[in-house]
Amino acid sequence: MRILCIFLIFLPFLLIDCFVEPNEQSQVYWNFAMAGNSLTLMNLILKQKVFMVRNIVLSVAILCVAGTIQAQNLQLHFDPRNSLYGDKVGAPVNYLTATFEMFKPDQWGSTFMFVDFDFNFDKRNPGLAYAEIAREFKIGDFPLLPHIEYNGGLGLVREKNFGFSIPSSYLGGFGYPFQLGNFFMSTYVAYKLNAFQEVSHDAQWTITWNSSLAGGKLSLGGFFDLWSENKDRTGVESGKKLILLSEPQIWYNVTSQFALGSEIELSYNFAGADKFYAIPTIATKWNF
Repeated sequence: MRILCIFLIFLPFLLIDCFVEPNEQSQVYWNFAMAGNSLTLMNLILKQKVFMVRNIVLSVAILCVAGTIQAQNLQLHFDPRNSLYGDKVGAPVNYLTATFEMFKPDQWGSTFMFVDFDFNFDKRNPGLAYAEIAREFKIGDFPLLPHIEYNGGLGLVREKNFGFSIPSSYLGGFGYPFQLGNFFMSTYVAYKLNAFQEVSHDAQWTITWNSSLAGGKLSLGGFFDLWSENKDRTGVESGKKLILLSEPQIWYNVTSQFALGSEIELSYNFAGADKFYAIPTIATKWNF
């Protein structure tokens, strides 16, 4: 619970620091330049870029600490989306993604959290950090579990001089865990507030699964998300769209701690793409 509290306390400040402070700095630099200081416009852009990278690294460090102290596993994926689809999926290069994942049940319910780091920026530096953290609460023998969740992140644009934030999402609803054969599953339905330029009031349905087969040598897991959001995030045009995202995983457990496997990202209408895409990865995992 201590790590969860630290994460929730620091995350808003990290996001504010990353995107507000560079603007303040650029205004100071501009004022100096206007006063006759020798700073050039190129130096200004460089300082903004260095400042943004510093904040990304700071965010990565704190999130890594939050994710690994009580982490369940660490995954490393090779993502070949550029080789498969080129610029159609907004990926100018293939890249590695590191994932810190934690699931912790307790007497009051359970906490789930993961943080993704995409190494897709210049010189293979981290270019995107995205996190989700969710909490479900047990209320006696009541079969439904109140569910709250936060999603959000930040990133840098490759070969450009600016960064961006992934709009935050705030969810509240009810979850229901159940078992189907060898599969331990959970589902929830939630109201979802997407913090776009024009706030989007939406709904999301999620189902997750985990299973161990072949005497523990094979593990299956993953999730399926279906949610709505505004077609136009600025609010100029009206209307909603439906987005699908699923990431089934398969692992061969070499030992109880080390595994080799793959994940397939299945998506439709996701991240600006209006088509269906299937993107497999080659991955390793270490269980703590």
